[in-house]
Amino acid sequence: MFLNFLLFYSIELIGGLLIIIGAVYLYFKNVVYKYWEKQGVHYVEPTFLIGNSAELMMGKKSMGTLHEKFYEANKQYGYYGVYGTKKPALVVSDPDLIRNVLVKNFSNFHDRGIPFNEKIDPITAHIFFLGGARWKNLRAKLTPTFTSGKMKQMFNVMYSCADKMTKHLESIAKNRGIIGIKELSARLTTDVIVSTAFGIDSNCIDNPDSEFRYWGKKAFKPNLRLVGTLVAPNLMDIFKIPSTDPGVSKFFTNAFKDTVNYRIKNNIVRPDFMNLLIQLMKQGYVEGDDGKPSHISGFETTSTTISYSLYELSKECNKHIQDKLAIEINQVLKNHDGKITYESTQEMTYLDKVINETLRKYPPLPFLNRQCTEAIELGDTGLKIPKGMDIIIPVLGLHRDPNIYPDPHKFDPERFNEKNTAERHPYAYLGFGEGPRICIGSRFGFLQVKIVLISLLSKYKFSKAPSTPDVLDFESLSIVLMSKSGIELLIEPR
Repeated sequence: MFLNFLLFYSIELIGGLLIIIGAVYLYFKNVVYKYWEKQGVHYVEPTFLIGNSAELMMGKKSMGTLHEKFYEANKQYGYYGVYGTKKPALVVSDPDLIRNVLVKNFSNFHDRGIPFNEKIDPITAHIFFLGGARWKNLRAKLTPTFTSGKMKQMFNVMYSCADKMTKHLESIAKNRGIIGIKELSARLTTDVIVSTAFGIDSNCIDNPDSEFRYWGKKAFKPNLRLVGTLVAPNLMDIFKIPSTDPGVSKFFTNAFKDTVNYRIKNNIVRPDFMNLLIQLMKQGYVEGDDGKPSHISGFETTSTTISYSLYELSKECNKHIQDKLAIEINQVLKNHDGKITYESTQEMTYLDKVINETLRKYPPLPFLNRQCTEAIELGDTGLKIPKGMDIIIPVLGLHRDPNIYPDPHKFDPERFNEKNTAERHPYAYLGFGEGPRICIGSRFGFLQVKIVLISLLSKYKFSKAPSTPDVLDFESLSIVLMSKSGIELLIEPR
């Protein structure tokens, strides 16, 4: 009797669950995933519950390479629809329409649309994530600290870190040793940013276990929370899940406040970002919290550009590029008494091409996010974009489009000579983004990469170690284009 009762209600329960699952399935199929079809927009076919994120969630693709794949299959439409887990987003792939979003109609797309919760994740309340008036005001306050003149003032601080790494590698180079350039670049950029932003010698080059390096790694460690912020923001908000380790916010916020207080109390003046920020604070132009985490994004983005540059230059097929660059570096330095100065870095035009080509092939941010803040028609397409619609610009796909960059997987700095640049659509290259929300630290990052490459290539030759793959795979749980494997290079005196 009891068994029959149990069996009956088990069948009832299973039946009820199946009805609920079926209802949810039909809701997603006929309502949620019908949005783009009803708008008459071509779209990438979604998967039940997870939209177009299946390969991302299974670890087969990074966010950048996933959108590269979608771009290759759908670029001919100029724009197309995708789905996160539930919410639709519009991918804009035509350079003219990209210009509309980033520049011409910027007032309608001024926010990134990346959700953040300042209460549980304080470090996200910085210029990269902020929108609206808060972003506009903070951008205006911080822009004076990133001018060319300010970069010149900080040059010696930046150069001293690069010189320290160059000396650190001397004994390894003499024995034609192997270095892990990915980790070494990250330690160097940590030293540079901590020195210029906090006025502290973190000494990560000699001490890889430095607190700043530990928490810097934590900030960019690939994890599902970072991806969840983009593909399932509502779930992240409901369950109050921070996108970064809580310790990261605490460490860098405290380090910032302690440094500001110490330098004001002891009247310490140094040619760095911290000093510029303190001056603005004293004038009442910025609040004490305005600049606290804004430089942290440079830990990973700049270091990846350095490591990818040396990775490409170390390949046998690119040996002639490394040799040509070394000749330019040595010729320019010879004209400056062998010294690396701000002025000498500005004369190295081939180096500019090498870095731009690295940013083309390996853009640190392989896609850009915007959100429609006021309804508008997309160019002359007739498509009306409602307020709140997320916009995605597939930078990696654009940068590797053979119709724009022939033989796109070939590393060719001459893509950025004057003739080729003039003939190419200006919005087919987005190494630092474009428009009013272009990376505020682009001058700083570019100069940092130049100083490091000049310091290293003036003294050393690099070749690819046997353990380093010919083609890199990228971390699926990172929004930055981060290689899965380490990048090992052979180093020897030049």
